[in-house]
Amino acid sequence: MLKVGLTGGIGAGKSEVSRLLVERGAVLVDADRIAREVVAPGTEGLAAVVETFGPGILAADGSLDRPKLGAIVFADPEKLAALNAIVHPLVGARSAELERAAAEAADDTVVVHDVPLLAENGLAPLYDVVVVVDARPETQLDRLVRLRGMTEDDARARMTAQATREKRLEIADLVIDNDGPLERLVPRVDEVWRDLRQRARAA
Repeated sequence: MLKVGLTGGIGAGKSEVSRLLVERGAVLVDADRIAREVVAPGTEGLAAVVETFGPGILAADGSLDRPKLGAIVFADPEKLAALNAIVHPLVGARSAELERAAAEAADDTVVVHDVPLLAENGLAPLYDVVVVVDARPETQLDRLVRLRGMTEDDARARMTAQATREKRLEIADLVIDNDGPLERLVPRVDEVWRDLRQRARAA
């Protein structure tokens, strides 16, 4: 099994890259999706978040109001750290479960961990290969405002809360440039997939 850490700044197109890799045969462990699962209604994770941030971060149906919580934590590094201290251990445990299941399926499986905060949390040593999806900050900002409907201030705050582009590139074994259109992205993903398959077979 080859453990791949996939990361990239918000708006860089990491989700599109992970989708393309799954199409080619990768097993995806999506930290964002797992992070939502571990704070779903009725979980210990949600109870801990409410205890830390108060019931005001709940929606009317008892679920986590993610935009409201996001507005709180992305403006305050200490509160973001408090949230991460709750969520990250739960995500790590669930990710390990999924990885074990994938490893049992085949020896040369490529398991792609989609980890938005890989650089921020110093997680690169946990993976055999780190793949960084890269785009210029101006491109990220444009996508967040134009495609996700964020205000420019909110988009900049989210970007500032993450590692710098330079810090992400420092830990990269492979870089996927996603500054342009999709037709340029697909051939690069194909190249990276061939590289990962070779590494998995060699391992």
